[in-house]
Amino acid sequence: MASHNTASSESHQVLVQDKQFVKSLILNRPKQLNALSRYMVSRLLELFLAYEEDPSVKLVLLKGNGRAFCAGGDVSAVVRDITEGDWRSGASFFQKEFILNYVMATYKKPQVSILDGIVMGGGAGASIHGRFRIVTENTVFAMPETALGLFPDVGASYFLSRLPGFFGEYVGLTGTRLDGPEMLACGLATHFVHSTKLSLLEEELYEANLDDPLNICEIFDKYAEQPVLKEKSAYRKLHIIDKCFSHRTVEEILSSLENENAERHGDWISASIESLKRASPTSLKISLKSIREGRLQGIGECLIREFRMVCHVLQGEVSRDIFEGCRAILVDKDKNPKWNPSRLDLISDDMVNHYFSRVKDQGWMDLKLPTKSNLPASAMAKL
Repeated sequence: MASHNTASSESHQVLVQDKQFVKSLILNRPKQLNALSRYMVSRLLELFLAYEEDPSVKLVLLKGNGRAFCAGGDVSAVVRDITEGDWRSGASFFQKEFILNYVMATYKKPQVSILDGIVMGGGAGASIHGRFRIVTENTVFAMPETALGLFPDVGASYFLSRLPGFFGEYVGLTGTRLDGPEMLACGLATHFVHSTKLSLLEEELYEANLDDPLNICEIFDKYAEQPVLKEKSAYRKLHIIDKCFSHRTVEEILSSLENENAERHGDWISASIESLKRASPTSLKISLKSIREGRLQGIGECLIREFRMVCHVLQGEVSRDIFEGCRAILVDKDKNPKWNPSRLDLISDDMVNHYFSRVKDQGWMDLKLPTKSNLPASAMAKL
């Protein structure tokens, strides 16, 4: 009986609405800020694959119920699974999630993500790879993984490395929060629409001739606004970000920020220094290398490498920071993680490189991505 109840409650975690040629998928765990459970990842993958082959579906729309689009993958549940079983049970969650990210990145049909609220970590993976990303005055974006002992995954080494200058390193290492206008300015979002106009925009999509992609763009252009970047936005200081975050090592980035702070004290600079000093030193080093490698790789290569990395993180051979980060941030919430290794200078290049190597565990295999053909130019460009 218990398993039946679990299955029925899980089935409500992703709601499906049919309107003409549009399938609307609604992430529905509002109390958990729509954090992606195993069921949600499996269900989304199943639906996206089915809709891609269904000629009656012209567009897939993804949104969240409540004040979040999606606050990330349910990492604490994954860590609990590992504690009760072994690291492979956690790896299976990421395996399916990364395949979903790949399917979205190479999707043949338009995917519209309405990011009206919190979008972090795994939530970014479920949206940023899609063709259209709509942000509002309520949007809050972050990749907070380095504070958890993880690294920006879900293909983030692909999309962060393609932001202007070294803004991706800044966002990925510090876990800083961006609002809707900042996401639009740096290219993480494609359109800014005021939340009061979203229902009208959706209604027009349901009624439009979706065979012509230009019709979709015209609808968005009709409702989109060009918002003003807030005066204190770090994006206005991209020249300083580039100067600091272009350095080869995390130590040099931190030292450069401290020099800048001494010369021209700025809120975002001191906040960046504080975030980097609070984050897991191991996470910072592997995250920087990951984003740098991502610049020269396609989305598939990025996800295959990130899967290797996440398996090493879960195995905990070099560092068990993911378990300590989850304890301190998500479980006990004392926000005082004891990282090990505790300092950047204690982490050698060999230790970092270990995360990028094949996993030496019997039966382990690299991430296998689905073979796709007849891809549109927008998807081909990512390979």
